[in-house]
Amino acid sequence: MQRVFSGIQPTGVPQLGNYLGAIRNWVRLQDDHDCVFCLVDMHALTVFREPAQLRQDSLAQAACLIASGIDPQKHVLYNQSAVSAHARLGWIFNCVVRLGWLNRMTQFKEKAGKDREQHSAGLFVYPALMAADIHAFHATRVPVGEDQKQHLEIANDIAAKFNHDYGVDFFPTIEPLIPPSAARVMSLRDGTKKMSKSDPSAQSRIELTDTADEIALKIRKAKSDTEPLPSENAGLAARPEARNLVTIFAAMSDLSNDDVLARFGGQGFGPFKSALAELLVEKLAPVASETRRLLEDSAHLEQILREGAARANAIAEPIVTEAERLVGYLR
Repeated sequence: MQRVFSGIQPTGVPQLGNYLGAIRNWVRLQDDHDCVFCLVDMHALTVFREPAQLRQDSLAQAACLIASGIDPQKHVLYNQSAVSAHARLGWIFNCVVRLGWLNRMTQFKEKAGKDREQHSAGLFVYPALMAADIHAFHATRVPVGEDQKQHLEIANDIAAKFNHDYGVDFFPTIEPLIPPSAARVMSLRDGTKKMSKSDPSAQSRIELTDTADEIALKIRKAKSDTEPLPSENAGLAARPEARNLVTIFAAMSDLSNDDVLARFGGQGFGPFKSALAELLVEKLAPVASETRRLLEDSAHLEQILREGAARANAIAEPIVTEAERLVGYLR
C-alpha cells in the first residue's frame, strides 16, 4: 500500500469544514493506504500560542480524530514535535529551497498581507518544513484541497533539487490526493468566507464538540435569504448562504447539490434547516460525545500520542539519517 502523510494544526477545536474537507477523507483512506497522521504543533508556532492552550488543543485534536474514526492502532497518529526527524530534515530543506520559490507562495502573501515584515520567519519557511514532514516518511501521496496544491509542488521541487544536488534518487515524487467529494464549507454567518476555527464568532461554525442542542441552534440561526430553494444547483450561483447550507447537506449525506434540491426545491428555509440540523446531529453528535469521553482521560490520549511518535520515529529515523549522511554530516 502507498504511504499517505497528512497533518493538521492543533489550533482550536476542529470544525465542520475540517471534518468534511479532510478528516472524513482520512478515515476512508485507512482502508487501502498506509497512513501517517500528524498533529503539526511545530507549524502552530508560526504565530504565538499560549503553551498551555497548545497542549490542550493538541489533546482535543487527537480526541476528535479518534472519535471521527482514525484508528491509532492500525495507523500512526502522533504530534510533530515528538519526532526530531521533522526539525532535522526541515533545516536541510531550508538550505535547499530558494528564496524566490518561497516568495511566490500565495498562502504566505495572504496571511502576511501588508505586515509582511512583522511576521515570523517560521511562517515564511513553512513550506520547507511541510516538505520535510512528508519526505521524512517517503510518503508518496498527500490528501490536499485545491488551494494547497502549491505546497506539494514546492515540496516536489525541494526534493528534486536535493536529489540533483547530491546525485541521488532518494526522495520520491509526491502525488496529491484531491477527493472528488471534498466540500468547501463556508461560514454560517457569511457564505463568502470559509468556515474557520479562528473566526471570533462561534456561531459561524459547527465544532466537533458541539452538543445536539448547540448544532440545532447554530443551523436555525445560520444566515440564509428570503427566497425559496431552487430546484437546480445553477439557481444557487448568486446565493452564497443558500449554496453553503445545501452543500453541507449534500456532503453530509453523500449526495450532489442537485439531489438535495430535487427533494427541497421550492421550499422555504424553515423545513430545510430542520432537516439539516437533524442530519448533522445524527452524524456529529456521536463524534462529539466520544470526543468528550476521550478528553476525560488525558493520560490515555497522551499515551496514544507517545506510542504513535515511537512508531513514526521508527519510520522516519532511518530516512532522515540517510539524508544527513548524504549531505555530509559526520556520524
